Amino acid sequence: MPELPEVETIKNELTPRIVGRRITDIEVFWEKMVRPLTAGEFRIRIVGQEVTGISRRGKYLRLHLSGGEMLVVHLRMSGSLLLDGASDNKYVNAIIRFDGTTIYFRDPRKFGVMWLAKDEAELDKKLGQEPLEKDFTPRLLADILRKRAAPIKALLLEQDLIAGVGNMYADEALFLAGIHPRRPGSSLTDAEIKRLHKAIQTVLRAGIANKGASIVNYYRPDGDVGSAHHEFKVAHRRGETCPKCGTPLVRITVRGRGTYFCPKCQLAA
Repeated sequence: MPELPEVETIKNELTPRIVGRRITDIEVFWEKMVRPLTAGEFRIRIVGQEVTGISRRGKYLRLHLSGGEMLVVHLRMSGSLLLDGASDNKYVNAIIRFDGTTIYFRDPRKFGVMWLAKDEAELDKKLGQEPLEKDFTPRLLADILRKRAAPIKALLLEQDLIAGVGNMYADEALFLAGIHPRRPGSSLTDAEIKRLHKAIQTVLRAGIANKGASIVNYYRPDGDVGSAHHEFKVAHRRGETCPKCGTPLVRITVRGRGTYFCPKCQLAA
């Protein structure tokens, strides 16, 4: 699933290709991906508008349009936005044409969605703190966790608390911080919270620097894959050994999500 580093990579690589360009047409082949408008209504609303900027909020990509609205894209489990020459048209559920280029919305599992939002507040009210912003401090993280007894792994995935952290990077951050994924959030000490705060930012920045993780289905706009997964220490590495201590890594389920960790480096309290 594209998480913060993958969506940030897509934003960075699409910006020079489509900002300043006008949308000339859109074809939607999977009507359920456009909400709440029909595909025809959606087309009428956006064709002719210029893309004035692109931004990211959590795992959402936002194309700012000259008419004042935003085209919001959520790639969900398997979505990719591919430019001309990068798509073989297999699993393409929508095509957005610009004056000079084309974007193919490829989504094998058909979970991805698009909609028009009036302003940033529509997303902001649903999402928590951006973990790479200055306002995300160890103290803020402590405030988030203080009264929550849910497993720390589950809390890191709550998008209304912290926006953008997903399954892979939560596993990596917890390993880097030396925290067991089933520890209650409220049980973390001040020292552990500081380590976790630093670890979250470290793994997300590394993910962006490596253009995202291509475990499955994630492609960059030009069709290339990311390389962040090659740097993972525990995520998706069941059957391998811990790079720190050599102990076999373990996969468990935390609130329904597959979770990888080292049972020696990440002891349960």
